[in-house]
Amino acid sequence: MKLWQKDFDIFENIERFTVGQDRELDLQLAQYDVLGSLAHIEMLHAIGLLQDLELEQLQKALKEIYQQTQKGHFRIEEDMEDVHSQVEYLLIKKLGEIGKKIHSGRSRNDQVLVDLRLYFRAEIEAIAHLIKQLTTTLLYLSETYKTIALPGYTHLQIAMPSSFGLWFGAYAESLADDLRLLESTYHIINQNPLGSAAGYGSSFPLNRQMTTDLLGFEDLNYNVVHAQMGRGKTELFLSYALAAIGHTLSRLAMDVTLYCNQNFTFIRLPDELTTGSSIMPHKKNPDVFELIRAKCNQLQAVPQSISLITSGLPSGYHRDFQLLKENIFPAIQSLKDILTITDFSIKQIEVHTDIVKDPKYRYLYTVEMVNEEVLKGTPFREAYQKVGKAVADGSYQFEGEVQHSHEGSIGNLCNEQIQAKIDAVWKNFNFESVHTAIENLLK
Repeated sequence: MKLWQKDFDIFENIERFTVGQDRELDLQLAQYDVLGSLAHIEMLHAIGLLQDLELEQLQKALKEIYQQTQKGHFRIEEDMEDVHSQVEYLLIKKLGEIGKKIHSGRSRNDQVLVDLRLYFRAEIEAIAHLIKQLTTTLLYLSETYKTIALPGYTHLQIAMPSSFGLWFGAYAESLADDLRLLESTYHIINQNPLGSAAGYGSSFPLNRQMTTDLLGFEDLNYNVVHAQMGRGKTELFLSYALAAIGHTLSRLAMDVTLYCNQNFTFIRLPDELTTGSSIMPHKKNPDVFELIRAKCNQLQAVPQSISLITSGLPSGYHRDFQLLKENIFPAIQSLKDILTITDFSIKQIEVHTDIVKDPKYRYLYTVEMVNEEVLKGTPFREAYQKVGKAVADGSYQFEGEVQHSHEGSIGNLCNEQIQAKIDAVWKNFNFESVHTAIENLLK
């Protein structure tokens, strides 16, 4: 069944090519297609296009389909083009002529826009929860190891004193920034395109504010052409957010692979978190973090892929958009897997506590020595030259203490403030209002 079917059939090879992976990917949209239809028919009833009994029968049938999607029983049959066709077919099969009325006032164009917005909205919430869990873990580790010294590096050369508290906390705050970007994307996505039809509106007196409220959207995409142009732009914004999170986690994974290396030995991974070699009995490889790094780097390519598919297209709908699912859907699942395994694995790390006692780290404290001279009244440039000369002639020796007290330094991690950042962003998502709207729609 095709929603556009008339009195001819297209060639089978053309159908295979144009449908592509839509049936498989659309299974992820099934529950959202039903939710969009529930809101749409309630609106159609309100404007007089459905009678009371018709609405009641359609609601009952749609909720039964929704239950199938929740139990994993929903299928898109081979002769169906997409999820929209399958849902409408099931309604017609059950209700006859009444099922044919569900499409009044909408197009597959705005139907898939709504499905995608609802799907992305739910997936962003799932990702946000995983980020929140990981930041909780990182801040806990930061507090736990805040007094354990760690060499800091620039240019991969020994630089200045750091700590495990500073290291773990850095990634927590980086994820706080990523969460803020995700929140901004969420608000862009959480706008209702339903009623834009094929991209030019409808002659029916649609109540678009009503469907906005029923589906828990924050606002409308008011201009119907703009609503249609959201296809591709929505995926692009989301892909930037996914890539940003991946960028943070890729660097964390790279740090871990370096730090557990025998030439660093800052941390140890338990045997159960490593893999071995088929030839070298001693090997304990950090494959988990190497794959986290690689998968995160794959995410960096997603915005470019989406941009290349959509760049140069004029306004209006184009079949090119169908391919966006093949890029963004796997990226979402990959990031959720990455966040889950990162949180699990980072908890298993064993920290070495006496790293900086090794003589090779003696130059970590040259800046501390310079600062001590400055505090005694020596101009900074003269103090710098004095310590540099001591390093060069071998007379340098530092026996003082590291005194860092400003915000965000070794002695003042500001983890509470970082947590406050995360909590403030979390509050702005306002997931609860969406949950309430969907629960009311399904009653």
